[in-house]
This record gives sequence, C-alpha cells and structure tokens, in this order.
Amino acid sequence: GRWRSHRQVINAILWKQRTGAPWRDLPERYGPWKTAHERLRTWTADGTWDRILEHVIVKDDSLGTLEDNVAFVVSVDSTSLRAHQHAAGARKKGAARTGSRNSPSTANASDAPAED
Repeated sequence: GRWRSHRQVINAILWKQRTGAPWRDLPERYGPWKTAHERLRTWTADGTWDRILEHVIVKDDSLGTLEDNVAFVVSVDSTSLRAHQHAAGARKKGAARTGSRNSPSTANASDAPAED
C-alpha cells in the first residue's frame, strides 16, 4: 500500500506530543493512530526524527547553542486544568453512606431534641 502523507503523520505526532493524550485518542483527520505511532518509532530508531527536529528548530545566535546550557522556560496555563468531581471529594450519586451523620452546621433546628 501507499504510505500516508509525511505531513499528516508529523502533524499527528506533534498533536500527540502537544496534548499528551493517548495515541488511541488521535483525531481521525490524522489517520490511524497506529500509523503515526509506528512511523515515530521507526524514525526515532533510525535517527530520522532527530534530523527532522534539528532542521525545524529555530537557531538564534544570540541565545548560544544547546551545548552552552541555554535554559528555556515553558509556561503552562493552569487555569485550563480541571479536576474530576470525584477527585475534589464530591459525593457520588446515590444515598449517603450508612452510619454517616449530618454535621452540626447542616442539621435542622427541628432535628434537635426538644427542651423542657
């Protein structure tokens, strides 16, 4: 069979690296995930991927070379991260656990014993 377009596979690999999503979640527009995964494995093993990255990395003489221990800062916007409701301690759907009691702050006044 014919090989899938290198451009499409490179875009798939970059999407995967950018999002950190599992290979199986690769959008359909990039083709089968196994194709992109196998091509990355092959290219990494034979040095092609290193040559691709070497070619596309922007080299700025004012920064020096990577051998000069130039530090790059990556900023991640944490406002876009959300925890699942269960990770935040929310109660799952359904009744409360048996043996649990209402806290004093949530108890109704009618629940208190009557005073004489």
